[in-house]
Amino acid sequence: MQEGCDSYQSWSRRAILRGAALGGVAWMAGIPSALANLGFRAQPDGRDTLVVVFLRGGADGLNVVPPYLDDDYHRRRPSLRIRSPKESAAGTKTLDLDGFFGLHPSLAGLYPLYREGKMAVIQAVGSADQTRSHFEAMSAMERGLARLGPGSDTSNGWLARYLNHTAQEGDSPLRAVAIGDLMPDSLRGGLSAMALPDLGAFRLRGDRAFRERLTEAYGSSNDAIATAGRETLRVLDTLNRLDYAGYRATAPAAYPSSDLGNALKQVAFLLKAEVGLEVAFLDKGGWDTHVAQGSTTGWLAGLLEDVGNSLAAFTADIGPRLGKTTVVVMTEFGRRVYENSGLGTDHGRASCMFVMGGSTRGGKVYGDWPTLADDKLEGTGDLRVTTDYRDVLGEVLTRRMGLDQIDTVFPGLRHRPLGLLG
Repeated sequence: MQEGCDSYQSWSRRAILRGAALGGVAWMAGIPSALANLGFRAQPDGRDTLVVVFLRGGADGLNVVPPYLDDDYHRRRPSLRIRSPKESAAGTKTLDLDGFFGLHPSLAGLYPLYREGKMAVIQAVGSADQTRSHFEAMSAMERGLARLGPGSDTSNGWLARYLNHTAQEGDSPLRAVAIGDLMPDSLRGGLSAMALPDLGAFRLRGDRAFRERLTEAYGSSNDAIATAGRETLRVLDTLNRLDYAGYRATAPAAYPSSDLGNALKQVAFLLKAEVGLEVAFLDKGGWDTHVAQGSTTGWLAGLLEDVGNSLAAFTADIGPRLGKTTVVVMTEFGRRVYENSGLGTDHGRASCMFVMGGSTRGGKVYGDWPTLADDKLEGTGDLRVTTDYRDVLGEVLTRRMGLDQIDTVFPGLRHRPLGLLG
């Protein structure tokens, strides 16, 4: 009988690790976790909820935030340029930001936030990575490094280091979530971090008897797999009680029926449920626009419309909670200044970032503009990086997230705040 019991427990644990028993569970066996603590605590004083949206593929910052008053911009992009506010009809021209820079018209959903001073734009921002490789550049950014290379053997992510440094007894088991199938490198190694593919699907399958057997199987050991099993079963219980299936966004919020729109809706739900969420990480891919990039219509415009409308719905949905929420939009690098023969843009260096929230000193474009003159370009024709992306993230963590020692998250950084946040 004992042999049969051991056999059943071994089978059930292996089956769950393969995903047969739990829908979409991101297991973190071997990583310490605080999921065993089910006492949801409110946000600690002095901390916002940080929402990071990573645009994977290298978003073209020169067309996202076009320098419409720079003659070299128009000369180098005769087909792809975004026209100035005085040059064409509404819908095909840039939305003026400060008399020099504009916002792509497909981001019209975010324009009111900028005008209200709740969104800041950073131009010519990036890392020190020179490879122009998606893998290398993303890996450096997610680890919070200037670049990969000798001495850059940091294995965990910048958000993971923040979570570990600021962890306290009683932290929520849902303190940090990534909405997606995989744990992003930014959160990898972080206490209380987990990946949730979809709140609606993240539930235990099977009847009560099956659940009781799983509880028994995971309750007989203290190894990493058993601990992760017990923790995940408890989180599943909590999420089931929250009833995401019945959630309705607060009017007038209207989320697009896209992966990003759905992910941000889930973040809004967790915020309103007050489960102690501090960090949410979301991805949107597809930004590698080598061919047929388009100008005010086409590939890039479609991506930007989804980003703009999704974030506009999110900020409207959470309403007053935006005062304690900071949203960061970032990408691994920008695109070449020159358009190519395929009417697209190749891998470049600097791009742009957005920071939005109730405490943002918005309505302004930050950063030093290096210009697009021939003698100011980098390499074979790239916008030069003048602002370290870590200075933006570091200011968010120290001003809004209660981080007291910036070198614990960004080792070796000589932090230069931009004054983005109140």
